[in-house]
Amino acid sequence: MSNARRKLPIGIQTFAKIRSDDYYYVDKTRLAWWLTQEGGYYFLSRPRRFGKSLFLDTLKELFESNEPLFRDLYIHDRWEWSIHHPVIRISFGGGVLKSRAELDEKIGEILDDQQRRLQVTCTHTSLSGRFEQLIQGAYEQTGQPVVVLVDEYDKPILDNLTDRETALAMREGLKNIYSVLKNADAYLRLVFLTGVSKFSKVSLFSGLNNLVDITVDARYSAICGYTETDVDTVFAPELPGLDRDEIRRWYNGYHWTGEAVYNPFDLLLLFDKRQIRPWRIETGTPTILIRVLTERETWLPTLGQLESDAELLSTFDVDDMPTEALLFQTGYLTIAGEECLGGNYFYRLRFPNHEVYQSTYHSLLRAWTANPQAQVQNRKTLYRLLEAHDLAEMKDLFRAFFATIPHQWYDNNPISRYEGYYASVFYSYFAALGLDIILEDATNQGRIDMTVKFQGRIYLFEFKVVELVPDGRALQQIKDRGYAEKYRALGQPIVQIGVEFSRVERNVVRFEVEEA
Repeated sequence: MSNARRKLPIGIQTFAKIRSDDYYYVDKTRLAWWLTQEGGYYFLSRPRRFGKSLFLDTLKELFESNEPLFRDLYIHDRWEWSIHHPVIRISFGGGVLKSRAELDEKIGEILDDQQRRLQVTCTHTSLSGRFEQLIQGAYEQTGQPVVVLVDEYDKPILDNLTDRETALAMREGLKNIYSVLKNADAYLRLVFLTGVSKFSKVSLFSGLNNLVDITVDARYSAICGYTETDVDTVFAPELPGLDRDEIRRWYNGYHWTGEAVYNPFDLLLLFDKRQIRPWRIETGTPTILIRVLTERETWLPTLGQLESDAELLSTFDVDDMPTEALLFQTGYLTIAGEECLGGNYFYRLRFPNHEVYQSTYHSLLRAWTANPQAQVQNRKTLYRLLEAHDLAEMKDLFRAFFATIPHQWYDNNPISRYEGYYASVFYSYFAALGLDIILEDATNQGRIDMTVKFQGRIYLFEFKVVELVPDGRALQQIKDRGYAEKYRALGQPIVQIGVEFSRVERNVVRFEVEEA
């Protein structure tokens, strides 16, 4: 382990560049070695900016036997460098395609590039025919089975999910290409596809039943991303001056049933900027995620407490996008626990880390509120009021916030028409600040809607919608059920807060506070 600082490979997806130009590199060739021993067809789903493209490029250089790049790596003394396999590399990572015609044009350009690179002549005119001829021609020309690597295989569909007809057209265009693989088995050494989402084999792969999904295979959980050991060894020169425990709390915690990993992009930005902050916000939140959570009237406070089974997590198509699968596949939720009951696998899902938790609610709050600038100022003011323990002003802050939302916004946004909207927005302000929050906090007398621990005080919140519970005072419920007793032994000040909303007035109508 060297103590010398090296270049940070932020956004670099080229294996040769990293290995040749003094960048940090985390050796993933042990996992590549396992994958290549049996050959076959593999699929891997990981969120964006997780290193999928770099791993595919590593496989490309490996099968093309660029031996100098692998010196001192795990695989170097295990690989047969005298054998050179032809590699067909397909990537949909660059640009946004808006129609089937643009997709077909892009596929044609990719095939042209691969034909020139492999020096194979194709006489067929259809895209599927050219692809099939390219595979067979590369095999016949070299005498070695072909490796096909497909990066961001699903991006043309995902970029158009808000337009159903275009998304379906994109799916059919990609199916036209991927279906070629099932008839080319005699010429293939390895097929590896990566993407964000796992579309069903029936809808996209048309009979490619031998595609092995390693997404939640514990052996490959760390195939992309950095482990704790990687951070402490490879990136040891970057750690001085940073709080190691905070790095772990903010950025570690992505699980695919195996070893936990960090998102490489976020960690590298931390080492570059030397600031612990939610870098994920800067990469943007998928539009489809905001739309789905809005249309399905999702109860925000329970996002990080969902459960699923293996089938639901892998269910994804243009007309079938379960909320759990969407959140999991985009990296907003990860696997917290796995349980097998009678051959059925069940998963508990949670936020991977503090960064994702805070970034998620920040992004949703921004999408769910009418005035982004006011939302930013309100978050800042809320934090200052908590610091000053000024609860009277907090009431005025939230009343002013809801009062500024124009009526037409409520009319045009389905999320504002369900009972949980007001409490969700209220909660999201606290979550977006990254505060220590417990939702549905269990006591022996019931559940506290929200507990907030902040600077030596404990705040207990109960929410009510007055039209639904006209005689039920929120604060009175906290007192009647003795919620404060759970925290009495800590010796910290306990603040009980009842918040009541009105669907008619579209605002907070009662905000009662009492020290326990």
